[in-house]
Amino acid sequence: MSGTTTKGHEPRTARTFFGQPFELSTPFAVELWERFSFYGMQGIVLIYMYYTVTSGGLGIDERIATGIMGAYGGAVYLFTIIGAWISDRLLGADRTLFGSAVVVMLGHIALAVLPGVTGVGVGLVLIALGSGGLKATATTIVGSLYSKDDPRRDAGFSLYYLGVNLGAFFGPLLTGLLQSTLGFHFGFGLAAVGMAAGLVQYGIRRRHLPDVVRHVTNPVDRRRLPLVAVLVVAALVVIVVAVLTGLLNVGNLPTVVVAIVVLATIGYFVVILSSGITAVERARVLAFIPLFIASAVFWSLYQQQFTVVTVYADQRLDRSLFGWEMPVSWVQSINPVFIIVLSGVFAAIWTKLGDRQPSTPTKFALGTGIMGVAFLLFLPFVGSGENGTPLLALVGILLVFTLAELLLSPVGQSVATKLAPAKFQTQMVALFFLSVSLGTAATGVLSRYYDPANEAPYFTVLGVAAVVVGVLLLVFAKPVLRLMRGIR
Repeated sequence: MSGTTTKGHEPRTARTFFGQPFELSTPFAVELWERFSFYGMQGIVLIYMYYTVTSGGLGIDERIATGIMGAYGGAVYLFTIIGAWISDRLLGADRTLFGSAVVVMLGHIALAVLPGVTGVGVGLVLIALGSGGLKATATTIVGSLYSKDDPRRDAGFSLYYLGVNLGAFFGPLLTGLLQSTLGFHFGFGLAAVGMAAGLVQYGIRRRHLPDVVRHVTNPVDRRRLPLVAVLVVAALVVIVVAVLTGLLNVGNLPTVVVAIVVLATIGYFVVILSSGITAVERARVLAFIPLFIASAVFWSLYQQQFTVVTVYADQRLDRSLFGWEMPVSWVQSINPVFIIVLSGVFAAIWTKLGDRQPSTPTKFALGTGIMGVAFLLFLPFVGSGENGTPLLALVGILLVFTLAELLLSPVGQSVATKLAPAKFQTQMVALFFLSVSLGTAATGVLSRYYDPANEAPYFTVLGVAAVVVGVLLLVFAKPVLRLMRGIR
């Protein structure tokens, strides 16, 4: 392979990573291991909460457990704000990512060794905090490898997404196997080992990343640090008081997280738009608003893989394979299989089409609409009885989930880095993850309305709503594209 030059960067060495900058392999590998641990844990923690004590669980009410999962998932992406702020204003992307990965590992260790509700509480809080910082900075590091107009950019993000899903595939398989044979805490322990492997790999390769990931792009005035510390302490005090007085509890947690994310989103857009950015940058941020809304709707359905679809797999799906019952968590490895197979296909399609590929608003519209269709595909199996839905039926539905995901998720991370004002590189990525946070937190609210005995209204309403949002964005794709000012 011959050396080439990436526009806007220094000439690259001859080595490439599947036609991409070779250093894409570093965030690719660390995200593989982080997702191994994240999805491995997530594959079993919901059933750990609502399984009976005699089955090794905690005996928490099923609807409360799904609400907790939605709130936790929303918090993961909400905390990208904290990670992005630390990256842009205090430490830089590289050090923020490394420190966040350490916190994630400690969270998995807490789940593995601390008993009962204490382990769940401490573990999920630490994992949410660490994952928030890791998600925003890993995406920024990938974006730093490309110029804004590099035609390989979307393909590179799709390839990076392959690493994410390799981890997401093996994590639930192995943790689920340990959970079903040795117990839940062994599964959580394996997740901790996976995150440790990612830390070691990143520690070895991080020095080869571009220098920009070690720079603090918008350093905070050191004189303001005491004020920041006071605000952090005040926020912690408010949370503790709310919990102790019962204002914040497991019953209203998903709704509270949704409200916080909505307020944070509005505040974030206001701050960015009023921070002295150029007219072109302001137009691009405005263009991101309809994409944000479509993304939130998409994720409010997609993230139900970890709430409603998990309950569906446990209670409605026939998991028998030649006389052996497949662990519930293995269902969560189906989507990553399709991602692994199809992400390369999508990357090749975007690369081959180049400037002729669909615009980002069009991809978002299609992704949101197809996600709605996926929910409507549950309707033919309504009334099939307890554990009566064929496994192949859910496999087909999750294939549609995957097609929608590949149209929106990696493209969403890519467009966030392209539309970002110069002073808000990582924080613009965090804004995209706020859309994921809003959708995921909404999952915790919506999932409470799911009733395995009366599924048709649930799948119909949510499916139709997503299709409508997708059609509306498709209609307004050209005006949004004009606001993007030369970025597709």
